[in-house]
Amino acid sequence: MMTMSEFRSLFHNGLIKQNTGLVQLLGLCPLLAISNNVVNALSLGLATTMVMAASSGAVSSVRHFVPNEIRIPVFVLIIAALVTVIDLAMNAFVHPLYLVLGIFIPLITTNCIVLARADAFAAKNHPLHSVVDAISMGLGLTLVLIVLGAIRELAGKGTLLSGIDMVFGQAAQGWVLHILPHYQGFLLAILPPGAFIALGLLIAANNWYKARAVQRVRAAVPMAA
Repeated sequence: MMTMSEFRSLFHNGLIKQNTGLVQLLGLCPLLAISNNVVNALSLGLATTMVMAASSGAVSSVRHFVPNEIRIPVFVLIIAALVTVIDLAMNAFVHPLYLVLGIFIPLITTNCIVLARADAFAAKNHPLHSVVDAISMGLGLTLVLIVLGAIRELAGKGTLLSGIDMVFGQAAQGWVLHILPHYQGFLLAILPPGAFIALGLLIAANNWYKARAVQRVRAAVPMAA
């Protein structure tokens, strides 16, 4: 059984302390390539989270039966099978979005975030703990993707939720939020250089926030003493 303290610790670790996008800087290829709007970013983030949760649970369940010498090929095979399921499901149910995400869905198989959590955590821990860890890490990545996608879409087009009709059909076109009406757009924001700039600003903001938190703690120690 998992205690509430362990649950909170795992989620704090995945969402903040070891956030894959802002702290570990893993999986930057899809992070930068797909985050040109919120819908694409959220879709890839959720797909990655589902693969991570399922693969970590599977790896943890079979960890005692897999020889150490062949663990990586076995883990990759498990991840590849799950990615294939996600890939076929998206192709069947959200085909327009599937075409936009393209090769980045199959590339989840080789995403270092997925394999790293499977080998570093799931292969050494209970299935429940492994699934919670994977979900927290996946949601941490998804959160960064959403924020990055929102910044780039807003700066590049002046909208939010552009392309949501690819998921919910033509009726969802009215759901697009035109935050900056009559905005002419800023092309750099939705191109790859814009992704590097926006991610750099997010990393800088995260580091600044952590530095300020450390300073506050240090300032409070003499007062407490």
